[in-house]
Formats: sequence, structure tokens, C-alpha cells
Amino acid sequence: MKSLQLTLMLTMLLTLGSTQLKSAELNSTLKATTEHSLAYEQWLANNPSFEKPEATTLKQSLSSIQYKVTQHEGTERPFSNDYWDNKEDGIYVDIVSGEPLFSSLDKYKSGTGWPSFTRAISTRSMITKDDYGLFSTRTELRSTRADSHLGHLFDDGPRPTGQRYCINSASLRFISKDKLSAEGYPEFSSLFD
Repeated sequence: MKSLQLTLMLTMLLTLGSTQLKSAELNSTLKATTEHSLAYEQWLANNPSFEKPEATTLKQSLSSIQYKVTQHEGTERPFSNDYWDNKEDGIYVDIVSGEPLFSSLDKYKSGTGWPSFTRAISTRSMITKDDYGLFSTRTELRSTRADSHLGHLFDDGPRPTGQRYCINSASLRFISKDKLSAEGYPEFSSLFD
């Protein structure tokens, strides 16, 4: 566990090293990243397996927009989705697998009409792919366990990371901080103490 913490801290230092962060801001960022990642690792240990349902089952359990977004790389309309303006404390999980993806502590108002975050709960919770659509190359974000399309990653976010995780609400389920334990995510309760 200590080697994981050290690796996370070193990765964060290298990523943030070229920016002009104050030492207090850097320490705060490293601490939050480590806490998020440790909670994710504990959740993984308690939830070691997931088998993605068949397409027919997903079509029945997801709304049409959730299915289109997560399974066919769709995009929902901005400013008229469930979480673009959500200000409650809690975490956002993959609508298909329940895998923890983002914390409200890292959510910010980007003006795009989609939920935007400065970082993921853990770099292990998602994979990136090159997306060659829409006249340019973008970085697509997909959940690790269910391979759900989530949205895209841009390098125009605020400090401290400079990143904007622009996510479709339809790919997410929000769990408020007061329901984390009841919903099976007690590892994340300490983030909101």
C-alpha cells in the first residue's frame, strides 16, 4: 500500500511539476489524490469482480440515452442533463458497473453544460482512447470495468490539474454522501468528513 501511495505522489509531482503551484496547494492536491485513490483501492478489494451484462439486458435496464451514450459513444444535450448543475456532495459511479469514477469535491462549473471534474477518483477507474471524430483528435474516457463511454478529457481545466474531464450525465449515477454506506460505498465516506 505504501508503494502505491509513493507511486501516486510521484506521478502527481511529475504531472504538476511544470505548473506554478504554491506549496500549500500542491500538498493539498497530493493529499486529496492519495485519499481518493486509497478509497478506490479499498472499494476494488471489496468488489473484486464484475461481469458486464449482455446488450439485451442493458437495453432493458438503461434509458435510451444512457444506452446510446455508454454503448454507442453518444453525447447528451448540454444544460439539460441530470448532473451538469448538481451541487450535492457525493460520488459519481458508472451507470453500468457501479465503479466509482468522480467525487463532487473535484467537480466545477465549466460552462459547457456537462458535468466537469478536475480529476478522476483514480487513474485506474478509466481508460483513455484516441477519438478521431469531430474534425480533430480528442481523448475519449471509458470506464475500466464496463467499458462504458463516459466523455472526453481536455487540457483546458482549472488549477491544480489543468484538466477537464467532460462527462455525460447519462453515463453516471450520483450517490450522495449520506447514502454512501447504504449504497455499498463506505470507503468514500471519509472524503466528506
